[in-house]
Amino acid sequence: MSASSAVGAFVVWDYVVFAGMLLISAAIGIYYAIADGGQKTSKDFLMGGRSMTAVPVALSLTASFMSAVTVLGTPSEVYRFGAMFGIFAITYTCVVIISAEIFLPVFYRLGITSTYEYLEIRFNKVIRLCGTIMFIIQTILYTGIVIYAPALALNQVTGFHLWGAVVSTGVVCTFYCTMGGLKAVVWTDVFQVGVMVAGFTSVVIRAVVVQGGISPILNDSYHGGRLNFWDFDPNPLRRHTFWTIVFGGTFTWTGIYGVNQAQVQRYISCKTRFHAKMSLYVNLLGLWAILACAVFAGLCLYSVYKDCDPWTANIVSAPDQLMPYLVLDLLRDFPGVPGLFVACAYSGTLSTVSSSINALAAVTVEDLIKPYFNLSERQLSWISKGMSLLYGVLCIGMAALASLMGSLLQAALSVFGMIGGPLLGLFALGILFPWANPTGGLVGLVCGFAVSLWVGIGSQVYSALPESTRPLHLSTAGCNLSTPAVDSNWTAMTEMTPLTTTLLNEAADRPYLVDHWYSLSYLYFSTVGTLVVLAVGLIVSLLTGGRKQHLEYGKTLVKEDLIFYSLFSYYKANDEKQVEMLNWKPSPSKVSGTVNPAFSDIELDLPENKEKVNGVRI
Repeated sequence: MSASSAVGAFVVWDYVVFAGMLLISAAIGIYYAIADGGQKTSKDFLMGGRSMTAVPVALSLTASFMSAVTVLGTPSEVYRFGAMFGIFAITYTCVVIISAEIFLPVFYRLGITSTYEYLEIRFNKVIRLCGTIMFIIQTILYTGIVIYAPALALNQVTGFHLWGAVVSTGVVCTFYCTMGGLKAVVWTDVFQVGVMVAGFTSVVIRAVVVQGGISPILNDSYHGGRLNFWDFDPNPLRRHTFWTIVFGGTFTWTGIYGVNQAQVQRYISCKTRFHAKMSLYVNLLGLWAILACAVFAGLCLYSVYKDCDPWTANIVSAPDQLMPYLVLDLLRDFPGVPGLFVACAYSGTLSTVSSSINALAAVTVEDLIKPYFNLSERQLSWISKGMSLLYGVLCIGMAALASLMGSLLQAALSVFGMIGGPLLGLFALGILFPWANPTGGLVGLVCGFAVSLWVGIGSQVYSALPESTRPLHLSTAGCNLSTPAVDSNWTAMTEMTPLTTTLLNEAADRPYLVDHWYSLSYLYFSTVGTLVVLAVGLIVSLLTGGRKQHLEYGKTLVKEDLIFYSLFSYYKANDEKQVEMLNWKPSPSKVSGTVNPAFSDIELDLPENKEKVNGVRI
C-alpha cells in the first residue's frame, strides 16, 4: 500500500468519542471528590485511605506504563529498528520480581507515604531532601514529554493547534487529580486502560484485514529484516541488543517500578501486602499484552508502508506521527474509530500525567512541608490539592522542552536513566547493604548523578553513528507522489555502506569520547548511574566506619521478606507437623507388649462378664 498525502480527517463522530472519554474521566474525579464525604485527610487524598485492592491498582500501573509514548513511540521504534523491542517482555518480568520481592516488602512494612521518607529513616534528612528534589525534576521533565506526545498526534491527524492540545491535556489531568486524589487517579486509569486497548486493537485488526491476514504481515516483516529478535552482540555502544535490553532495560525500569514514587505510591496504598504484591504480578500480564500489541502494530505499520515510507517521502515530519497517519489512512471510512485511537493516545497521557501529579503532590507534602510545619490533617489535605494544581501548571509549561528532545521514546527513557539510575542505586544501597552509612550514600549519589549527567547530556549533544543505532532500510520506490520525494538525512543514513561511514567518521574527526562514551546505549544510562552509586557508596561507607553502625531491625531487607524463605518456612512447618503426627501415641501412660488387637489394653481392662449369649461367654 502506498502512502498518500491525502488521508482522512476527523468527522463529528470522532469528536464525540474523544469528548466522551474526557467527560467520563472528569466525572470520575468529581465522584471521588464528593463520595464518602470527600477527601478529609491528606492520607485519603494521597493514599486512598490505604484501602485499595489488587486488580484496580494493577490496571492503574499498566495504564500509566502505556502512556502516549508507548502508543506512538513503540510502533515507530519497531518500524525503524525491528521487533527486537519485544525482548522487553523478559525485562518486565525481571523488573516486577525485583520490585515485588526486594523493594515492596520494606516500603510496605515501614508504612511510608513518600518513598523518600525511607531515605531519612535509613540515612538522614539531607539525603532525603536530595532524593526528593531529584525526583521532582525528573518527573516534571518526563511529564512534559508525555503531555507533548498526544498533542503531536492530535496536531497531525486533526490539525488541532499543537499548544492548544498541550494545555487541554494538562487542564483535564489537573482537574480530576485535584478533585479526587489517588482514588480518582486509579479508577480513571481503569477506565482509560480499556480505551487504550480498544484503540490499539482497532488499528491492528483493520491492518490485518487490509493486508489479507497475519501471515502476509509477518512475511513482509521477515523479508524486511524486522523480525530481528535475537542479537547477542555484547557491545554496549549498540542501541538495542539482547543484553542491552535485558540488563540495561532492567535497571531503567526497576528505577520506575521499584522506587519511583508514582508507581510505589499506588501499590503501597493496597490494604494488605498480599494485595500489593498481586497488583504487581497482575500488572505484568498487562505489560506483556500491551507490548505485544505495540510491537505487532509496528509490524503492521511496516507491512502497509514497506514500499512507500511516509517519513522519508516527507509526508509526515517525524517518526512519531506515523501511527496517527496510519490510523487516518486505514480507518477513514469508519467514523468514530480515528477518534477512538486519538482517545487511546490521550488516555495514555491522562493516566501517566495524573499519576505523576499525584506523586509530586505527595512528596512535596510529606518531604518538604509536613516535617517543617505543624499543620492539621484538613490543612494538609487542602495543601495537597493546591500542590496538585501547581504541578499541573508546571508540567504544562515543561511540555515545551519535549519539542526540543527529538525521538519521544528515547528522550523519555533517557530522562529516567540519567536521574532514575542514581536514585535506584541509593535505595538499593540502603535496602541491601546494612553497612552502608549516610556519608557513603551522599557521596555515592553525587558521583552517580554526575556520571549519569555526563554521559546523558553528551549523548544528546553528539548523536550516535548509524553503526550503533543500525536503522533498517526504508523505501520510497512505490510512492505515487506528484513530485519526487526529497531525500532526507534519514535516507542517506539508511543507505550508507560501511566504507562510506568509515570515511565520513575519519573526515569528521570526532573526539574519542564521542564514539566510545557518549555513544553508550541510552538504556545503560541508568545502569551506569546505579553501579557508580553502589560502588562509591560501599567503598566510602567502609572507609568511614560503616560496619560499626547499629541499624534497627526492619530498615533493610530481612530474610522473612524473601519469598523463598517464606516457602521454606511453610514446608518446614508442614514437615514438623507430619513428624508430630507419626510420633503420636493414643495411650502414652500404658505400655503394651503386643500389637495384636485381640489383646489390646482396652479389652484387657474390661470388667469380667459372666453372662452368655448363644452359649458364648462375653
